[in-house]
Amino acid sequence: MNHHINQLLFGPYGAAGLEKGSVLKEYGANAVWFHGFDPVAFEACNRFDLAACVEFQTFRVDFNKHPSLIPIGPDGKPIRYGSLVQGVCLSDKEFLEETESNLLNGIKQFKPHGIWFDYLTYAGWFESADPDLQESCFCRACTEEFCEDTGLDVQNPTLILKNHAELWKRHKCKKIAGYAMHYSELIRSYHPECLIGAYMCPWSPEEYEGALSRIFAQDYNLLANAIDIFTPLIYAAKSGRTNEWGKEFLEKSGSFIPVGKKVQLILDYKDFPGSLEAVASSGIPSWGLQIFSGNKIFENPEQAVIFRQAVETIKKRRTKDL
Repeated sequence: MNHHINQLLFGPYGAAGLEKGSVLKEYGANAVWFHGFDPVAFEACNRFDLAACVEFQTFRVDFNKHPSLIPIGPDGKPIRYGSLVQGVCLSDKEFLEETESNLLNGIKQFKPHGIWFDYLTYAGWFESADPDLQESCFCRACTEEFCEDTGLDVQNPTLILKNHAELWKRHKCKKIAGYAMHYSELIRSYHPECLIGAYMCPWSPEEYEGALSRIFAQDYNLLANAIDIFTPLIYAAKSGRTNEWGKEFLEKSGSFIPVGKKVQLILDYKDFPGSLEAVASSGIPSWGLQIFSGNKIFENPEQAVIFRQAVETIKKRRTKDL
């Protein structure tokens, strides 16, 4: 049994949070999430007795530097993209081998408290009030894999989307879930106690015509066996939402997230303190909490006290579950 799963983790996302590492526990934080297997961050977490949690980048690159990884749209052309796109063409074996190698090297060298998969999706970007949602990935290798998986003989993207949209969506979701399970098994083989989280598109399954699964290929039920904690990115201002969004997400999460799975929100410092206070008041508490750019909270004692109060409130609401 993974005993770490019963510990509520609170703290900033970003290694900059460790600059205030000496005061984090005073204000209710007991963990820091940081990018990659950063030896300096691990050392600091050890020094300040904080849970070291890695954000591991899966399917995202700079397309300007790696144009061969740009997914292909139904028109046979590379999809539109900006600087913040995530998701790559998953037929590129060299990229996948490099991703797995990076994970293996990290878990062999370090013993993180938790690892959260980031960009574990197909292509797009959801941190926007008006997201540009495009169907992908229709290169020949990807469509041939779809045909092999389903027993169909159809290469034309238009016909796939017209006649087999549900099978296409299911195929993509299974593929993402398969990578999640593969990576999780690697981690667990070295560190059985390591928590495994996933940063999620924060939309409910019906929003944007089902884009959570249709575009991003994230299916909570298919991911459930691989993931201990689901972490939707509740960035209200960036997404054109109100500060009640996180609370609303939690209170309806039981309708689409499998029973027994933990939901731990990540909020944005840009929405502080309104979003945090709303989440703390939720009747369905978050299983701990992350704050993107949360280091700024701990640079201001008055803000740090607000964070501590929210942590205490969430812990009280969760006491009956622990």
